[in-house]
Amino acid sequence: MTDPTSGPRPGNTDDARGADVTLPEAVMLLLFDPRTGTIAGEGQSLMYTLGGAMLTELAVRKHIELDDKNRRVRAVGHAPEDLLLRGAWERVPETATGIRALAIDIGVRSRESTLDRLVVRGDIRKEPRRLLGFIPTHALKGGDTDTRDRLLRPVRSALVDGVDPDARTATLAALLSASKNLAAMHADIPWSGEVYTRGKKFERGDWGAKAASDIILSTLVVQVVGTAFATALATFAQPD
Repeated sequence: MTDPTSGPRPGNTDDARGADVTLPEAVMLLLFDPRTGTIAGEGQSLMYTLGGAMLTELAVRKHIELDDKNRRVRAVGHAPEDLLLRGAWERVPETATGIRALAIDIGVRSRESTLDRLVVRGDIRKEPRRLLGFIPTHALKGGDTDTRDRLLRPVRSALVDGVDPDARTATLAALLSASKNLAAMHADIPWSGEVYTRGKKFERGDWGAKAASDIILSTLVVQVVGTAFATALATFAQPD
């Protein structure tokens, strides 16, 4: 099986430029702050967030099947055409496996492949740097697209203003809230008790009238968030 890190790299545009933004890409791009060049939750939190986003996207596209009773997941159907998702899907066995274990396994391998996809799309730039004058490294900078702004506007409206979101926006809000990183996004989404409360409602699948019809997606998100995040994040995140 291949690794998510074997996904598209800068210079390989076959799979990226014309593709829709997947949930892991959207989550990472929203957590990225172009003012500072940092990604909120970098480390373990980002790992679980990307793993949960990958599993949610695979479930939405019917590449994996979740067991509502046991909160387990297995691979079904054919491999995704999208290379980023394919690397994650190939980590999912055909026999049912716990969601949390898969979120860890997939998430730890997904940072670079997801970041590279965003670089290919032009949403984030990597600028070469030298650490201590001789160690090659890079700095992250904002890209030349409006993708982040387009994703951010509806999420901010849902969390800050209480506007009923569509199902995709509600999914993003739920994933960001579950990651425990909303407070770190205060420059884009002013932090408040109301934002916290709304985020928790999205985690529970309470999406409002506009997205209520997409009960299948809501159920999937609740399953992934409730299982992949709750136990894992409790090991290092502040309690609610």
